This record gives sequence, structure tokens and C-alpha cells, in this order.
Amino acid sequence: MSAVAPSTATPEDERLQALHDTWSTPPGWRGRLTAVNHSTIGLRFIVTGLAFFLIGGLLSMFIRLQLAWFGNEVLDPQRYAEFVTMHGTTMMFLFAVPIMEGFALYLVPKMLGARDLPFPRLSAFGYWCYLFGGLFLYSSFLFDAVPDSGWFMYVPLTDATWSPGLNADFWLIGVTFSEIAAVAAAVEMIVAILIGRAPGMDLRRIPLFAWAMLVTSFMIVFGFPPLILASILLEIQRAFGFVFFDPALGGDPLLWQHLFWLFGHPEVYIIFLPAAGVVSMVVSTFARRPMVGYTWIVLALVGTGFLSFGLWVHHMFTVGIPLLALAFFSAASMAVAIPMGIQVFAWIATLWAGRPWLRVPTLYLFGFFFVFVPGGLTGVMVAMVPFDWQAHDSHFVVAHLHHVLIGGLMFPLFAGLYYWLPLASGREPSESLSRTAFWLVFIGFNLTFLPMYLTGLLGMPRRSYTYLPELGFHWLNLVSTAAGFVLAVGMVAVLVDVALSFRHGPRARRNPWRAGTLEWAMQHPVPNFNFASVPRVQGRDALWADPMLAEATSRPDGLLGDARHGVRELIGSSLLDARPEQVIRVSGPTWLPLVAALVLAMLLACFIAKLYWLALAMALPLFAVLWRWAWTTGDPGGPDAVEAEPGLVLPTQGAARNAPGWWALVMSLLVDGSLFASLVFSYFYLWLGTEAWPPAGIAIAGWPAAITSLVLLAACAGAAQFATRALRSDARGRAAAGWLATGLLGTGFLVAQAWAMAPTGAPGTHAYASVAWTLAGFHIVHVLLAMLFAAFVAARLRRNLVTAARPLEARVTAGLWRYTVAQGVLAWGVIHLFPRLA
Repeated sequence: MSAVAPSTATPEDERLQALHDTWSTPPGWRGRLTAVNHSTIGLRFIVTGLAFFLIGGLLSMFIRLQLAWFGNEVLDPQRYAEFVTMHGTTMMFLFAVPIMEGFALYLVPKMLGARDLPFPRLSAFGYWCYLFGGLFLYSSFLFDAVPDSGWFMYVPLTDATWSPGLNADFWLIGVTFSEIAAVAAAVEMIVAILIGRAPGMDLRRIPLFAWAMLVTSFMIVFGFPPLILASILLEIQRAFGFVFFDPALGGDPLLWQHLFWLFGHPEVYIIFLPAAGVVSMVVSTFARRPMVGYTWIVLALVGTGFLSFGLWVHHMFTVGIPLLALAFFSAASMAVAIPMGIQVFAWIATLWAGRPWLRVPTLYLFGFFFVFVPGGLTGVMVAMVPFDWQAHDSHFVVAHLHHVLIGGLMFPLFAGLYYWLPLASGREPSESLSRTAFWLVFIGFNLTFLPMYLTGLLGMPRRSYTYLPELGFHWLNLVSTAAGFVLAVGMVAVLVDVALSFRHGPRARRNPWRAGTLEWAMQHPVPNFNFASVPRVQGRDALWADPMLAEATSRPDGLLGDARHGVRELIGSSLLDARPEQVIRVSGPTWLPLVAALVLAMLLACFIAKLYWLALAMALPLFAVLWRWAWTTGDPGGPDAVEAEPGLVLPTQGAARNAPGWWALVMSLLVDGSLFASLVFSYFYLWLGTEAWPPAGIAIAGWPAAITSLVLLAACAGAAQFATRALRSDARGRAAAGWLATGLLGTGFLVAQAWAMAPTGAPGTHAYASVAWTLAGFHIVHVLLAMLFAAFVAARLRRNLVTAARPLEARVTAGLWRYTVAQGVLAWGVIHLFPRLA
């Protein structure tokens, strides 16, 4: 019998192996479908975004071929309208926002010194919704029902009268489905940045890309709901005969434009601000010095976010809005240039005061400066009402849009792609191919879009599939088309270069750019857990402030270095000064996000096929999946506190006051509040356009019915408060009874609300009835959701998973009930009280 060799593994090796085992993803197709790690999901967003970018670019090449010369027949008018619609929709909804969110999902936890995001399953669910939404939209080609009304889908062109097919339905449902991903990623980013930072990373030390993503995520929270609401209203009108946008019955087509551009102009800055964050990171690294005016840049990001919500009428100068209002929005449109200019001057000052290192990312920075500044100046031009009246709907606006969006996104995107490529791949790209691709992109871009300013000034309208030779701008169009192909070759070269570098590029050393932020502290390949020990930050540029930090984070002997629990753990920190407050236990690989997205996709497919009862039935399996998801969140049955490092015992999130689940509720309710505010805005906007509100023939509920519904709703709040107090006293039986009472009272409220709404009549009779029923229905959905939450907490109480020491689910449910009651009171006032006072 041979002797067994003694093990040579050290305790440190064993702890590292435990970390790898805990954070590993199963191999093969099962692992690919169940992965939830932020690096994997972020890379999937980036790769999928680039794939949609290629598809959208291919559509644009057909558009340019059609416009290359007068009388061309590359595309017929119908196909041209479809390609223009799908090109714009793809670039705005399936490329620009998702790819920057992919960068954020991949990079932000690493920059914050975190191991993962606080809701990894939510990130995975968001990715599948994004992918299925894009595939859903492009499946319209299989049914010969391609959307053809422009990427902004103006009514009445998109209502059932003028678009009776499924074209608009594919757009409305596909885009709304994919927007779930954007909202999910925004909630994830906000919670991660607020309470997921490494110890010592206070608000003054957050990397500027993370600041940009924090502001962008708040903009998504408030900016996306108006478009989501507009899409829902139009789909309801098309499917069920509501009349929100029918002027003959009290509706108004301009309501769509207001809701769309309440999203659409912040969308420009939702795209640009993450790119600005990339520029700040790359400028600081390649100038070899900290960023000049850090605080001013942060204030500029926040200021841009605020100002962007006051500019939506910038796109509606020609619809007949009063001149005084136009003057206000024109001034606001020019004022937003101030915070943008602050950032540009800070970048230039940093390069001026540093020692710039000319590498490929720097080339894209200089290309960005050259392209974006003229694009911004043309934005000031179209912000002036008299000029906009002349340039509106011309190719001048097309040139400006591409100058700002491509110049403001694509050049920083490629700079960031080359900058972080060694981190993601462990390899470096080909220097010669990279530089060649840059010059092709730079020359091709400018020669493609600069002539469009001239064609626009000469009178060429946008969205027109041909033009007359007498107009005299066919040579300019030919130059644009030829240059467009040069640009396309350059972009393909960039993507080929990046793809080849993952396999054939020379191996990169650790932190090849000698950068100062935490993402460069990691080894190659980057482990799934990012850091063996969660770092403690001592300066704004952490690696410059502490050169030994990278080595310290590689050893599993510090914060969360011991993975003996076999559970994925993150540090939750305080909001202002990033003190360790809790240990957040997160999920590993699971099928739940994919299954939930698939069931939701099937529900929407049934809806677009007009199988409404089957779509309603699909809500049952969706509910079952989400119930299972909620039940397995946060390590149920785990300890109330764990030892994060020797001598430091922290509560787990179920027992922590500042839990990520609570912050997720707050952010989700901000999204929902924006949706509700947009619906109330629609109500009062339609009221302003009618003489009688409600019109003759539509009655308002009597006081008995209205007051009964209000009293029962208030009683729900009282029952929720009773249950919360009972749990604090550890009287779990009384707490469960209180939550069950909210369900009974909620059922009574639903009956009373149906009684109160009965006199309103059919929703299709008038816009008042449409919006009143929608408001009531919107709130009824919230009551049903709050009732389900209450039943969930009651079930958890029975299993001893919610206690006085672990009250998170009860706190979340109580918060949801308080919000639902407050929303119901406002809706009650709008529906039952305001018509009596108007």
C-alpha cells in the first residue's frame, strides 16, 4: 500500500478554493442559461447590444443606398418606411441604452469594490427581457407586419384606423418589453451605488463613471415611465376601443407627443451621461493625473439630469404651443449647455495639466471632442424657435441627431471598449488595426453627416424616400452614402479587432494603463467574486492612494475572505460614509430569471395575437414563478448575523435597517409614482382640451359609493399598521391576522370601487371615461399586488421566516400598502372629487 502524500494546500489556498466553489457557474449550456454573475450578464448586454448595432447599421446602409441618387428604387416607399422605423428603434432602444447599461453592470461593482450586484437575479431577468423584447420586435418581419410609423410612433398614424394591422402592436409591446430591462438595471444600479460601496468609499470618492450611472439611473426611473404609459394607453386604445387620442371623443393626438418626449429628451442625456462618465475615466488615466474639478463634474451631471426633464417641448416647437411657453423651453434648451460645457472644460483642463499618453483610447477621446462640440452647437441652433421652425423635419435635424448621439456615444463607447478590453479579455488588441479602424470611423462619420446639414438647409425633408433632381443636392447625398460605407467598414473593423483580441491578442499585464480605480486591482482572468477580500478605500483614486491595495484584495484574509458558509456574500455599507453595516446574501445560478422572462414573453405573444383570455391565464404561471423567486430571496432560514471578519459581526439583510430590499421598494415606487403622475398628467391635459368634464351623458359616482370605497381603503392601511406593530412585539399570530385582514378589506374595496365606477359607462364613449377607468384600474392592480404581498408575509410568518428580528418582508409590505393607500386617495380625488369642483 502506497503512502498518501500530505496535502500542500495552505489555509489561504483552501479559502480561495472555497470562494471559487461558492461563486462558480455550472459548465456547459446549463451554466450559460442560469448564470446571474454581474460580469457575465454585463458582457451579454454588451455583445447583444453590438449585435443589434450591426443590424441597425445594416438597415441604415439600405436607407443610404436609397437616398444616394434621385429616383433610386433600392427600397419601395413601404419598405423604406419600415427600415427607417426599425433603424431608429433599434439604435435608440436596443443599442444605445442597453449597451451602456451593460458597461455599468460589468464595471460598477468592480469600481465600487463589490463582489456583485445586490439583486443578481434581477439583472439576469432584465437581460432576458431585453433579448426577448428585441427578438419580439424583429419577429415582425416573419409576419410581414414590420412597424412603419417612425421610431416615435406618432398618433393618429399608429391608431387602429390608420394602422389596422399588427405593425404598431409589435413596436408597442416589443419596446415596452425591452424597457423592463432598462428599469430593472436602473433600480439595480441605484441600490448598488448607494449601499454597495467598499468601506471608505464615501460620496466624495465614488468614481465618476459610477456617478454618471447613478444620475442616469434616476433619470431612467423618472423618464421611462411616461413612454411606458403612452405605449400602454395606445395599445389599450388599439385593442379595446379606448379613446385617449381620438379628438372626436375628447382625446388628443398631442398627448402622445407630450408623453413620448417627456421620455424622449431625457433619453438623449440618458445616452450621453454614461458616455461622459467613460470620458472622465479615460481622460484621468491617460492624462496620468486625478480629474480636475471632480466636484464640479458631479454637480454638472446632476444639473444635466434635472434640466433634461424641462426640455421635452424642444421637439414640439411647430405644433402650435403658445409663444410664451416656447420661450421658456427654448431658454431651458440652451441652459442645458452650461453643465455640459463644465464637463468639457474639466476634461480639457485635466489633459492640459497632465502628461497625455497617446494610445487608441486617447484617439477616440480626441475624435469625441472634435465631433461632439459642433454637434452641441447645432443643438443650440435648433433650440432657437425661429430657426427650428425652418429646420424642423429636415435633414439638418437628422444630421444634428446623429452628430450628438453617435458623436456623444459611439466615440466614448469605443474609447471605453479599448480601455477596458484588457480587463475583460486579459489581452490587448492589435495596435495597427485599432488605429486604422479609428481613422476609417472618424473620416467616414464626418463625411457622412456633415453634408446632411447642407441638404437639410437646402430643403431635403426627413423620412422622404426620394427627391427631385431639380433640388440640386444629389451629389451631397452621394458623398454621404459613399462615406457611410467607409464608416461601416471602420465600425466592423473595430468589432473584428475586439473579437480577435479575446483569442489572439497579446497577453496584457495587470493594470496595463496604470489606472487608479478599483476595477484594475483584479487579476486576469477576473474571478467571479472579483475580490478575495473586500478592499478598504483610502482615496478617490484608490490604487494611486494605496499602491499595495491590489495585492491586499487578492488574499482571502480580510473582509469576507472566509467563504466557509457556502453562500455568496456582499458588504452593505452606509449611505454617506460607506461604513460596513450588513452582509448581503445573494443568489447563485438559477433558472428563475429565464423562466420568468419566457412566461412573460408568452403572455405578451398571446396578447398581440388577441388571445386575451389566454394571456390572462398566463398570469398564473408568472405569479407562481415570482412567488418562488420571492420565497428564495435573501437566504431564508439563514442566520440573523454573521462574522464578516475577525471581530466584526454584521446583521444579514433580513435583519438590517438599511436592507437592499427596502431600497429596491423605494426605487420601484419612484418608477411607479412617475407612471401614476404621467397618468394624472394625461387626465388633466385632456380636461384642458374639452368644454365639459365629464361630458353630458356620463355620470359621476354617488357619494355613498365613493365614500365607502375610500373608508375601506383607509381601513386597509389601518390593518397593515396593526400587523406591523404586532410583529414588533413579536406577536406573530396577531401579525398574520392583521395581514390577512388587509386582504379581506382589500376585497371589499374592490367591490366598492366597481360600484363607484359603474355610472361612468363604457370607456370607449369619451376620453373622460377612458382615463377615469384607466386610473381606477391602475390603482386596482396595486391593491391586488399589495394583497398578494400581505398573503406572502402571512405565509412567511407561519414558517417562522419573518420575525421581530428579521422584519424586512413585513416592512416592505407595509411600505407598499402605505403607498397604495396614498395613491388611491389621490386617484379617488381625481375621479370622484375633481369633476365636482371643476
